Amino acid sequence: MEKHNFPVLKNDRFLKAARGEEVDKIPVWIMRQAGRYLPEFREFRTKHDFFSICQTPEFACEVTLQPIRRFDLDASIIFSDILVIPQAMGMTVEMRSAVGPVLPQPIASPSDMARLKKPDVEKDLGYVGEAITLTRHKLEGKVPLIGFTGAPWTLMGYMIQGGGSSTMAQARSWFYKYPQESHTLLQLITDIIIDYLVMQAKAGAQALQVFESHADYLNDELFETFSLPYLKQISEKVKLKLDALNIPRVPMIAFPKGATLNSLERLAKSQAYDVIGIDWTIEPSDARTRLTNVTVQGNMDPCAMYANEEQVYERARKIASQFGKTRYIANLGHGILPDTPIPSVEAFIRGIHSV
Repeated sequence: MEKHNFPVLKNDRFLKAARGEEVDKIPVWIMRQAGRYLPEFREFRTKHDFFSICQTPEFACEVTLQPIRRFDLDASIIFSDILVIPQAMGMTVEMRSAVGPVLPQPIASPSDMARLKKPDVEKDLGYVGEAITLTRHKLEGKVPLIGFTGAPWTLMGYMIQGGGSSTMAQARSWFYKYPQESHTLLQLITDIIIDYLVMQAKAGAQALQVFESHADYLNDELFETFSLPYLKQISEKVKLKLDALNIPRVPMIAFPKGATLNSLERLAKSQAYDVIGIDWTIEPSDARTRLTNVTVQGNMDPCAMYANEEQVYERARKIASQFGKTRYIANLGHGILPDTPIPSVEAFIRGIHSV
């Protein structure tokens, strides 16, 4: 196995918090921190289309570094997209302006699953690994680098709906009409995700986040049946494969956006993940009471970033005080919005670090 001689990590408070160790300051990073709210990213996008950036390691690296150059963040996250997996499975994915991701030939019925292939992750998604390795070097040890994936149900939702949806009705109806085929599809996606995350850790990712972005469409029964078993399987098998390859385990984060507190508690009790991300609807006191023996990540409302700088600073400070320094990583409760003011980002980070 190739050995990477990466620079020594200078700021490890994010990794310490993920492992439950003491930190000098609460670590903070922001989901979608490399994105459209940054003028330098918007400038870069005028020259390169979205998936060209994802698929060109030098471009992905440059964009990943942009927020790290600008802000006092404690972690970076590789620039990519959760829909690179459906792409690798043979589906067309387009990023349309003002619409978002579109899959023009969705999986309309179980017979369409025959079109899907199980990719060779090292070959078909190797560009993500290359971007991670390059970025680790270019970061020069400033902060750790997070790799990520979409979760099986979230990817299934996009693949069936053909894009985003306010109801996910077509995808959810599969659970009732085609329960067995739903499990078959979820297992296929799970197997790919496991290889994909192992590849990212081999390439140098220092933590791995699984985005269950569509958890808000699942009640406790559906989460228990169609999300939780696959989230657990991903964590367990990634750890086993890393052990077999003699690669040190990395902290693993699950972010089931919009999941009920009952579902979050079940996930925490499974101890499959070191960190559980929560969205802005969860009260810090509820998170601390119900999610035990895990680090909690979150959960400032992305819309709260539109308040003035002083209010953003005070709100960040309050959230940090409510969670405290132990087993806590500060973040927004979902991805940063495209027109978020830059001074608000600076105030948010200052407010967190002030506690």
